[in-house]
Amino acid sequence: MAPATVPCQYRTGKTLGSGTYAIVKEAVHIKTGKYYACKVINKKLMEGREYMVRNEIAVLKKVSKGYRNIVTLHDYFETAHNLYLCFDLCTGGELFDRICAKGNYYEEDAAALVRTIMGAVKYIHDCGIVHRDLKPENLLFRTKDEDADIMIADFGLSRVMDDEKFHLLTEICGTPGYMAPEIFKKTGHGKPVDVWAMGVITYFLLCGYTPFDRDSQQQEMEAIIAGDYHFEPQEYWANVSETAKDFVKECLTIDPRSRPTAAEALKHKWLASDSPYFVPDPDSPSGRPTNLLPHIQKAFDARKTFRKAVFSMIATKRMSLLASGAPQMHSFGQNIQKFKEESEKEQMNGDLHVMHYDSQESEDDLKKQDDVSKEQAEGEIPLVEQMAKLSV
Repeated sequence: MAPATVPCQYRTGKTLGSGTYAIVKEAVHIKTGKYYACKVINKKLMEGREYMVRNEIAVLKKVSKGYRNIVTLHDYFETAHNLYLCFDLCTGGELFDRICAKGNYYEEDAAALVRTIMGAVKYIHDCGIVHRDLKPENLLFRTKDEDADIMIADFGLSRVMDDEKFHLLTEICGTPGYMAPEIFKKTGHGKPVDVWAMGVITYFLLCGYTPFDRDSQQQEMEAIIAGDYHFEPQEYWANVSETAKDFVKECLTIDPRSRPTAAEALKHKWLASDSPYFVPDPDSPSGRPTNLLPHIQKAFDARKTFRKAVFSMIATKRMSLLASGAPQMHSFGQNIQKFKEESEKEQMNGDLHVMHYDSQESEDDLKKQDDVSKEQAEGEIPLVEQMAKLSV
């Protein structure tokens, strides 16, 4: 069914963020006054790659509104120039920023976060979806309230895994430090990559840095493939229980067939026990848990400074990669910024007409769209997805 052309129901406001191929604007629904985060994608950037957006929509339609810790896709429509996807507006900030803003942070807090996120991962997997880009930057709090829900966001690299026609994905995609060995090996991957990423996230939540952090992406990849990581330096890990370390080890099992499923990970005693695991604070006569925040913040701040210093170098290398590729990719790289600026200039309001999609679009249509994405994934998708991994 063709989309209906109707007056736009939203008014866009300030720009909230920018990624490789999209910007995110604040948007308010004109009739209800409710605010959303609106992902704006210039159609010129997506020519020949429309399946990437269709795939994200297909995935989100399967998981949206089904679980409180997964961001919801509320609406999507297009103008002559742009595609618009309206999501929950998560105002509580990113996971690690929230942790660093706290006065204290204990192993029990880390376990509670991992338990909640792993529960959402289990739900995604039960829906037949693999996320493929789980990382702290894609874990957002719904509001600034202390008890706000943490949300899994950004399903741009997710895929529908058809259990009846079981297949493994082979393209390289994701964010390098969180990618599982089988992705780099191109031996085929599926839902276990999300459990691996949860192992990396858990390690990060306990010390403030990632297990495979190296001076170059090549060294990082080699460390991941070899499973070469340690609970070091000792001063950072002396305050973390052996049970927590065991949970990380289980998730970071090199062989995906031996790695626990999300459901099995939730049964690990670090997450399932009624009594929290912790190392007592040696300076506390009452044996209270040790505050992990000082070491975590120190490690995180040091790494953030380093990352900022090398960011421009990485961006330059990425553009060089594009320039050395096919002519169409060279053109694509040159025009990214221009197209994003064009997207940002378009202002949505009730006077502008848009092509609005039926929110009850049939599952058959979505299945067809996903089949197209699988076919085209065998072509140019690896480079495109490596760029998309940094998208908002």
